[in-house]
Amino acid sequence: MEKEIWGFIDSGDKSPSFNMALDEALLDWHSAGKIPPVIRFYGWNPATLSIGYFQKVEKEINMEAVKEHGLGFVRRPTGGRGVLHDQELTYSVIVSEEHPEMPKTVTEAYRVISEGILKGFHQLGLEAYFAVPKTAEERESLKNPRSAVCFDAPSWYELVVEGRKVAGSAQTRQKGVILQHGSILLDLDEDKLFSLFNYPNDRVKERMQKAFKSKAVAINDISPRKISLEEAKVAFKKGFEEGLNIELKPFELSEEQLEYVLQLAKDRYESDEWNYKR
Repeated sequence: MEKEIWGFIDSGDKSPSFNMALDEALLDWHSAGKIPPVIRFYGWNPATLSIGYFQKVEKEINMEAVKEHGLGFVRRPTGGRGVLHDQELTYSVIVSEEHPEMPKTVTEAYRVISEGILKGFHQLGLEAYFAVPKTAEERESLKNPRSAVCFDAPSWYELVVEGRKVAGSAQTRQKGVILQHGSILLDLDEDKLFSLFNYPNDRVKERMQKAFKSKAVAINDISPRKISLEEAKVAFKKGFEEGLNIELKPFELSEEQLEYVLQLAKDRYESDEWNYKR
C-alpha cells in the first residue's frame, strides 16, 4: 500500500518569534488546503523560555533570571507550562482534525502523534513507553498541576524511560487543524531551569527541584553513549515515518511564505501585548 506523503521541514536554530510564527503559519496553510500535513524539527537561537498560552508571567516567571541567562522569551499558542528550550530537539506536527488516522479526542490524537516519538526513542535504543495514569487520584492530579515547570508531571500518554519523563508536548486545535509541538531533551541544566520560575520560598524551590529529578530526565543522562542532535534528528524522523505510517518529503517555503512568517513573528510573537498580557 502506498504510504501517505507528508511535508518535512528542518528549520534549524531560529528565533523564538520565528519558531512560533512558522508553527502558526503552517496551521493556517494546512487549514486552507494549501499544504499537506507537516512534521517540522527546529532549534532555538538564543536558548529560550517558552510559556503556555494561559500562564501569567508576573505570577509565575522570574524575568530577571531569564534576562541574566540571556534567554529568549515567548508565549506559545498552545497550553501547558514553562519549557526551557536549550539542548533539545523541538518538533511540531500539523495535521487536520479530519485526517482519517486522527482520533477525535485530544488525548487519543496525542497518543497517535506521540507514537512517532516513541518509535524515535526505540531507534536510539532506548526503552520508552507510554505512562497512563491508572487511578482516579492520578487522573485528577493531572488536572491540577502543582508547578509551572512543564517537565514536572507526566500527563496522559506521556513518554517515559525508566519511569521518568523524556519528552514534553502540548497541543492546540484551531481552524480544524491539530498543532502539537514538544521538546525532546538531549541534555538539561536543572539549576538554570529552576532559576526561571517564582516560588513562595527557597524551601519550596528545593523540594520541587528534588522531586523533578525523580520525574524527568534527558536522553544523555540515560543513554549508554552520547547522542548528538544530528543522530536524534535521523532517529526521530524515521520514528515519525514508522509510527504514523507515512513518508516524509522535504518541504520548502516559498519567498512569499517566508515573508508572511517573518511579518507574523514581528506583529505577534515579538509584541509585549502577546507575550506578557494574559
